[in-house]
Amino acid sequence: MTEVGQRLADTGYALGWSVVKRLPEPVAGAVFRHIADVAWRRRGGGVRQLEANLRRVLGPDATPERVREVSREGMRSYLRYYQEAFRLPVWDRETVLARMECDVTLLDKCSARGKGVIFALPHMGNWDHAGAWITLKGYPFTTVAERLQPESLYQRFVAYRESLGMEVLPLTGGDGNTFGTLARRLREGRLLCLLSDRDLTAAGVPVTFFGEPTRMAAGPAALAVQTGAALIPVTLPWDGKVVRGTLHPEIEVPAEGTRREKIAVMTQQVADAYARAIARDPQDWHMLQPLWLADLDRRRLARIEGVK
Repeated sequence: MTEVGQRLADTGYALGWSVVKRLPEPVAGAVFRHIADVAWRRRGGGVRQLEANLRRVLGPDATPERVREVSREGMRSYLRYYQEAFRLPVWDRETVLARMECDVTLLDKCSARGKGVIFALPHMGNWDHAGAWITLKGYPFTTVAERLQPESLYQRFVAYRESLGMEVLPLTGGDGNTFGTLARRLREGRLLCLLSDRDLTAAGVPVTFFGEPTRMAAGPAALAVQTGAALIPVTLPWDGKVVRGTLHPEIEVPAEGTRREKIAVMTQQVADAYARAIARDPQDWHMLQPLWLADLDRRRLARIEGVK
């Protein structure tokens, strides 16, 4: 993104947080639904990439009409996330709690071991709302945030998420040891929430996802291997009224293998849990960027694979 584009994005988010929260909810909903439908009809790069991703999810039997139908609902879901993000700071406790349902029995069970818990999440539904909900339920947590540019935009996001009760660490920068800080939080028995369904860098773990190769973040599995914390995939579909949070079965550290092999096995299991949930609710998966290696140009693919 150019410097001008970065400043426009910063201004846009600032206006969103200052204006959208003051609109009556039905008005805000109508505005963001209209924005979603306009973007969908124009079929820009993000929508085209979303549809390319959805074709993998929906399978070879999906008609072009079916892909377009799901992409339209996907754009509405994506813009609903922003609508709610801009309004979350003014939601009262009762609203935050009433608009999400989730059985946290597994969290309580794993927390009782005293080694911490890692929630691994895809870009699905409204993870900020889920974060506010779990905090109000009495489970404070730590997460990481990508260092957006300009710095003022990153600081806006950090302030926003901290206002919801999260501890936010920078993915890059900071004291240079985010992984170590996360490991310490787990040893304190804390909860981590980490988005992990995309890491198209050399550090990403190779996985098979909907039958094709890609890479996902190593962090959740690596932290579980390092600390003994419980690793639980979590997905957040929206049923039209509330977020239906789902805690999937714990992914245990394999008894045998090297550290790298254990991380690879566990990350594939995380990917499999994501795939099952996304297949059920594809419209709530907000992936408007290239994900599969087949969609990358040769230069970027070479960087990922370490080819000179």
